[in-house]
Amino acid sequence: MAKGILGRKIGMTQIFDENNVLIPVTVVDVADNVILQQKTLETDGYVATQIGFESKRETLSNKPELGHVKKANTAPKRFVKEIRFKERTSELLDLELGAIVKADLFNAGDVVDVTGTSKGKGFAGSIKRHNQRTSFMTHGSRYHRGPGSMGAIKGKLKGKNLPGHMGSEQVTVQNLKVVNVDVENQLLLIAGSVPGPNKGFVVIKSAVKGV
Repeated sequence: MAKGILGRKIGMTQIFDENNVLIPVTVVDVADNVILQQKTLETDGYVATQIGFESKRETLSNKPELGHVKKANTAPKRFVKEIRFKERTSELLDLELGAIVKADLFNAGDVVDVTGTSKGKGFAGSIKRHNQRTSFMTHGSRYHRGPGSMGAIKGKLKGKNLPGHMGSEQVTVQNLKVVNVDVENQLLLIAGSVPGPNKGFVVIKSAVKGV
């Protein structure tokens, strides 16, 4: 059954399973998830659940945003996303406006896809950005980390691996396993690393491809 939740990446740690095998995990805080809107095929043309995460002050919101969250009888949210579904096959769609989505939506052993914004690296050359090889590093080379020949580029720049802004883009890591669910503290422990820096927002959804 498809499902999803929003969260904030806290950081990485490690735990041991029942066989004393060390597992690196990412801790994600999923407290304060609220249903803001239910979209249906009849009214919106597609099926989705809009969720808001982490309350903020009303002074940081405009009037349309305040009116939207007022329907769900909740505070404005810092992070708002839609979890889309192909059809009505999710328990999220059965929740009313203002309902709280908790960590126990997922169970240990579930396989999920995690989407976040990757760390921004600023301006980077083609060697770092696209993993191109360097030129000769000998004393007389005088061209160590240049981008190399661009070929016939006039009018054909699209798709060229050029230097430029690196990172700070949406990244999805698929088929990660939920190792543990801490219902008391509203935390999810996900095996491996997830995109983005610590304190970054992430979207956790049921795996599309599965395993």
